Amino acid sequence: MAKMTIAEAIRQGIREEMQRDPRVFCIGEDIGIPGGFGGAFTVTLGLSDEFGHERILDTPISELGLTGIAVGAAIGGLRPIADVQYGDFLFLAMDQLANEAAKMTYMSAGTVKVPLVMRAPVGATGRGAQHAQSLEAFFTHVPGLKVVAPATAYDAKGLLKSAVRDDNPVLIFEHKLLYGSKGPRSERGALSPIGEVPEEEYLVPIGKGVIRREGQDVTIVGKLLTVYRALAAAEELAKEGIEAEVIDPRTLVPLDKELLLESVKKTGRLVIVEEDNLTGGWAGELAAIVAEEAFFWLDAPVKRVSAPDTPPPFAPVMEQFYVPSAARVVAAVKALF
Repeated sequence: MAKMTIAEAIRQGIREEMQRDPRVFCIGEDIGIPGGFGGAFTVTLGLSDEFGHERILDTPISELGLTGIAVGAAIGGLRPIADVQYGDFLFLAMDQLANEAAKMTYMSAGTVKVPLVMRAPVGATGRGAQHAQSLEAFFTHVPGLKVVAPATAYDAKGLLKSAVRDDNPVLIFEHKLLYGSKGPRSERGALSPIGEVPEEEYLVPIGKGVIRREGQDVTIVGKLLTVYRALAAAEELAKEGIEAEVIDPRTLVPLDKELLLESVKKTGRLVIVEEDNLTGGWAGELAAIVAEEAFFWLDAPVKRVSAPDTPPPFAPVMEQFYVPSAARVVAAVKALF
């Protein structure tokens, strides 16, 4: 085992896939410039020295352009790993992702494959409304896209490798406060979820969630940063005799629905935590699934803990209020009892 941050684990996953398959390449803004950071959050640092600028392609500041190139390359038989500096900028490439990449296989009766990986940092980190959104729910609504959200170094590497080998377009959302960033790219308030990563080959299957903490009184579901908020809340609740089961879905599309339903049937209560705003969010979809398929196992209404229906604020004190805290999760759980 090697101990890695999430950024280091993703970099190692990219390295291994590029060594394994010459069709794999990276494309993005400032991902390989000499003396640069290796993209906005150091993930591709040093890869241009190993693989050259023919496979670590820097582009102009044009998300529409780089995504179009990546989609075309995937259709043509290559396996691109594209990234944007901030997930918010995916809106600039929405037509390429939602109307082209997601639909080509369906429109061609399966004869055209789009093995595209698109990486996007998300989450509020003191940068204001246009660099802080959590966009996962937008893309879970687009048929044809797979959506993953790793919260640990082990999962980040394993899911990245699985995504590269998948014949469908896969969006990988990565929370900026979980990269474990260092040096000039360190983030105020960042966590450092350094994890053990096997040195031998492994994959994390797309579509399988994991239980991060077992319990029998309430199920708490989080993703990305809110996995850690849920775990912190569970520790506080345990001091008062409430044992929470914490689920990390890891993949949002396809969702490990069976894991969620089995947990709810065991605990009878569900709290869903997400950084995105409340209305039309991913948490609402999970609540609907449970209402349809596990209603008679519920002992209390489903609770959602989310950001308010406003753009993310810039002021640090307001941002702390905006992003769901462990204390808010604890309060939501207690309300169910």
